[in-house]
Amino acid sequence: MLPPAAVLTDIEGTTTPIAFVHRVLFPYARARLAAFCAAHAQVGGVAVPPLEVLYAQMDRDEKDPMLKAIQGMLWEEGYAAGELKAEIYADVAPTLRRWARGGVRLYVYSSGSVPAQKLLFGHSGAGDLTPLFQAYFDTKAGPKREAASYGAITRGIGLPAGEVLFLSDMEAELDAARAAGLRTCQLVRAQDGTQASARHETAADFAEVAQKFGLPRA
Repeated sequence: MLPPAAVLTDIEGTTTPIAFVHRVLFPYARARLAAFCAAHAQVGGVAVPPLEVLYAQMDRDEKDPMLKAIQGMLWEEGYAAGELKAEIYADVAPTLRRWARGGVRLYVYSSGSVPAQKLLFGHSGAGDLTPLFQAYFDTKAGPKREAASYGAITRGIGLPAGEVLFLSDMEAELDAARAAGLRTCQLVRAQDGTQASARHETAADFAEVAQKFGLPRA
């Protein structure tokens, strides 16, 4: 089988340790949420929910667009102030750069908002990785556990689903991507304690993904 023409990657648990998101990014936004709500009655022309609603959504890790937009704005301030620096697994940046040089089209699909995705990859310890990606997708494309979302993405990037490899640590997301015809691989990161899937190809890091799928590698 030919190597995939494009790679669509998740972020949390795939390119970035879960601990960074839950122990750094989420607490940073939560600590500043009250001040944000006091200063902003609306976001994007939509009324901001009551503070207690946002706290409850955070506690349940809901993928609410308003909450994600507010978190993204707070993180933007943190990155700009130098208070945040995104953590990326050491194997990710060199492998992504190698794939991009080799002509592989790279995309991101995460439940975090597109602006938040760009902030994370733009302020990584490995430098600005945003030029490597051709497009970013969030839940505006649809829920990550529904096959239709992946169909919408592949139509949007203009590639047959079978030419796109989706990388994620979440089995349910991989199931949905496969149902839409995408190729799949689960990242089983020891640091995150990911449980290996019996239904999908697995890899410990991006270098192993390259080896298994015939992508450019060192």
